[in-house]
Amino acid sequence: MTDTIHPVTGKKSCMPPDPHTKKPSFTAPVGACDAHCHVFGPHEEFPYHPTSTYHPPDGSKHDLAKLHDKLGIERAVIVQASCHGPDNRAMLDAIATRPDAYRGVCIANDSFSDEDFADLDAGGVRGVRFNFVSHLGGTPDLAMMERVLERVKPLGWHLVIHVNAEDIIAFEDFFLKFDMDIIVDHMGRVPTNGGVHQKAFHILKQFVQRDNWWVKICGSERISVAGPPFYDAVPYAQELVEICPDRILWGTDWPHPNIKKHMPNDGDLLDLVPLLARNEALQKKILVDNPARLYGF
Repeated sequence: MTDTIHPVTGKKSCMPPDPHTKKPSFTAPVGACDAHCHVFGPHEEFPYHPTSTYHPPDGSKHDLAKLHDKLGIERAVIVQASCHGPDNRAMLDAIATRPDAYRGVCIANDSFSDEDFADLDAGGVRGVRFNFVSHLGGTPDLAMMERVLERVKPLGWHLVIHVNAEDIIAFEDFFLKFDMDIIVDHMGRVPTNGGVHQKAFHILKQFVQRDNWWVKICGSERISVAGPPFYDAVPYAQELVEICPDRILWGTDWPHPNIKKHMPNDGDLLDLVPLLARNEALQKKILVDNPARLYGF
């Protein structure tokens, strides 16, 4: 599918999420958490950041709540997406509607004051995210990243890294510098056509053997080459679950920004969970216990 350009902003437009969420066959356990989802806008109230490389359709807190109600999911971690940059207001506004059930991961930089970080913490933020992927702007200022992490460590926050497979290889030594919890988004975006023995996945598996490393077994639609129902991503998630079942998270990634070909249905993604985690104890651990421990639900 060819990218289209937004007529007003001139930025790349995104496909909207599938509005017809299927009722999943899998019943999520009580207290299940979508540990990776976003809110976009509404852009009239919360404009997209000037540095954003894309202009997605609005994905409001109300639409997110409807999605979770349909899926039977009670909790969520709202991850600040790069289209809003370091303006975290839309995320904080969404968390405030369900403060007992929502937490957040922000984007931050050197311009943030100690008071800003304190306000984010009070608003339910528990981590800070840095994007390395090329289509979102590429490698961040690494010195700035280190300074920010030193400032948020006293708050007990964690680091979330959004990387491509090549970034895992290039920044292996850099990532190992940090003595805080580190969460890898979307299984490191390792492409399934590289096989489970590819170098990036090998390094990722070494990372998650360490007690401070976590990984999200979401993004099957992003790493899949075969397309729906994305079964070629299943072996990658299964290997990660086997290595560190106590440090695995799962999420929808709704509303799925920058999908180029196969927009997933979130009901189908939830139905992948019994394949990724093959017994009820593991499913409860990944959907309920692990996010509750990390985010304080």
